[in-house]
Amino acid sequence: MKSLKHIFLIVFIIYSNNFFSSEEDKSFQEQSMLSVLFVQTSAEFAANNIQTYANASKALDIALNDKSWSAALEQIDDFQDKQPAIIIDVDETVLDNSNFQSRTILSGLSYPNGWKEWVDEAKAGEVAGVRDFLYLAEEKGVAIYYLTNRLESLREGTIKNLINLGLPFDKNKNMLLMRKEENSRDKTERRKHIANKNRILLVIGDQLTDFISTDEAYIYHKERKKLAEKYSEMWGTKWFLITNPTYGRWELSIYEDFPESEEEAIEIRKDTLVP
Repeated sequence: MKSLKHIFLIVFIIYSNNFFSSEEDKSFQEQSMLSVLFVQTSAEFAANNIQTYANASKALDIALNDKSWSAALEQIDDFQDKQPAIIIDVDETVLDNSNFQSRTILSGLSYPNGWKEWVDEAKAGEVAGVRDFLYLAEEKGVAIYYLTNRLESLREGTIKNLINLGLPFDKNKNMLLMRKEENSRDKTERRKHIANKNRILLVIGDQLTDFISTDEAYIYHKERKKLAEKYSEMWGTKWFLITNPTYGRWELSIYEDFPESEEEAIEIRKDTLVP
């Protein structure tokens, strides 16, 4: 049996080569239809995000007033007098890419088909609640770091999208930290880089790896789910998670061996269900 990290690498390579993509048979991409519709149409999804950012806003004042407070596992000693900052993911945390997800369903073609074109359009909407939260942080003098696994080649389109939405962004500051290598998705070193100069008040994202290392997060789903309990003291106080039902490492964690076909992937999904 392959290690899960090895499986994730295989998945990334095969997905990048559009293994599970077909304009003739769109059924595999169509499996995500309800999750995308939930994001795009449900009041419940929007309310959950507004609730998350409202609670993050309350936590901001607590964090500012407690100089011993840090939300980053990478934060080392003597950070009390550093510039207060927040670290926030971009995709599905600040920017809503559900329109792109809709395109994959309608075309039958998966990521990365059309992704660069979508980013260059700079037309992603904003996640509900994020605007008020970011402006509150800015008003309080808190530095904002957008930490994303978008590739560096997508910097221009990403900045344009943030500015088009009127979200806080200063081109003269290094507010946007992107992924430089195709196969490197761990954010630990970039969080450490931010923590070297700042006291991290809050971390916000939609994936476990927005908070912890890929070494810890890339495990099978039964063990992975235990990480929620392991960090129970962080959720809702220092870490704030935006729910993302459309994609993520949670899906890849159900495959102990990488499926060789769409049919096999579907069968694994069914076998993982608990009736």
